[in-house]
This record gives sequence, C-alpha cells and structure tokens, in this order.
Amino acid sequence: MDFLLRGLIIGVSIAAPVGPIGLLCIQRTVIQGRTSGLVSGLGAATADAVYGSVAGFGLDLVSNFLIDQRMWIHLIGGALLLLLGIKVLLTRPAEEAAQTQYTVRGIWWSYLSTFLLTITNPMTILSFVAIFAALGVANSSNDYVSASFTVIGVFLGSALWWLILSSVAGWPRGKLNRTAILWIGRLSAVIIIGFGIIGIVSSGTIA
Repeated sequence: MDFLLRGLIIGVSIAAPVGPIGLLCIQRTVIQGRTSGLVSGLGAATADAVYGSVAGFGLDLVSNFLIDQRMWIHLIGGALLLLLGIKVLLTRPAEEAAQTQYTVRGIWWSYLSTFLLTITNPMTILSFVAIFAALGVANSSNDYVSASFTVIGVFLGSALWWLILSSVAGWPRGKLNRTAILWIGRLSAVIIIGFGIIGIVSSGTIA
C-alpha cells in the first residue's frame, strides 16, 4: 500500500502540469462535456501507466529504444498535435459537436488521441526511471510486486487528476454563450497548433 500511495502521488504530479494534453482536456470538457474531457484524460493516464511499467519493470530494451528514437517520436508527436489543432480549428459549431460526444466513435477518439499524444513524449520515461529509483522501486532486484502497485498508483493518480480537472472545467460550461464557446475552441486550437509546431521544430535539435 505504501508503493500504491507513492504511485498515486507520482501520477498526480506528472499529470498536473498544464500542457497541450491539459488544454485539450479543458477544451473538450467545455465544448463537449465532462465525459469527453474525462475520457481524454484517461487516455493520457493509460500512457503514463505504460511508461511507468517500462520504468518499473526494468524494460531496458524498450526504454533505450524510445530514448534512441526520440527525435522521430517527437516529430510524430508534434505532427499529431498540429493535425489535431487544425481539426479543432475547423470543427463544426460547438452545439453540433456536442451531439457526438456520447457516441462510441467519439469516446474512442477522445481516448486514443490523448493516448497517442502522451505516448509520443519519450522523455517522460526518463522522469519515471529517476522517480522509481528515488522511491526504491529497484527493477534490477525483480521486485515486481512493488513495481506493480506503483504502476497502478500512477494510473489512479493520473486518472484522479483528470477527473478533478474535467469536473472543474465543466462547471462554467452551462454559463457560457455560443460565441464564448466558439472562441474558446478557436483559441485552444491555435495554442495546440503552436505546441505542434514547437514539437516539430524541437525534434530537429535532438541529437
């Protein structure tokens, strides 16, 4: 339970910094509702758990591959952000987009898009390796029980953060008029596009 609690804290701390995923979660919550925002967050939480598993279980081959190929992965991640930002910018009016939020296709798109965006940030693995080592989750000693509880905690902590964020972001949704929602969507799209361009440009600086 001690490792579960530590993993919970790690999950919250890694998910909490505001970035393109957090912005996307807020944008989807405001425009499409809390369900879309929460499901988007769960996609990111799943990716965090995947990276946590790589670090916790000592999958050095996978970890080294991700680090070695980080230039291409950053490039792909930046391109995905750019395309997603353009999609958000060109989306239909908010009231029409809201009608698709509970469809199976809409839910899976919310989940998979944030999972792919989060998993294409290979530098996250370095954070997990450092944190797991500091916590004493020694993958070299085959302490798989401690690692398992820590990874579960990471997922639950990350999911908890996205639940809180989507709940808070959804509060003003009913109080915004159509014009405000439309401009929130456009502003979010422009910022996401900016993150995508930065990701593509920065990939060229990675040796």
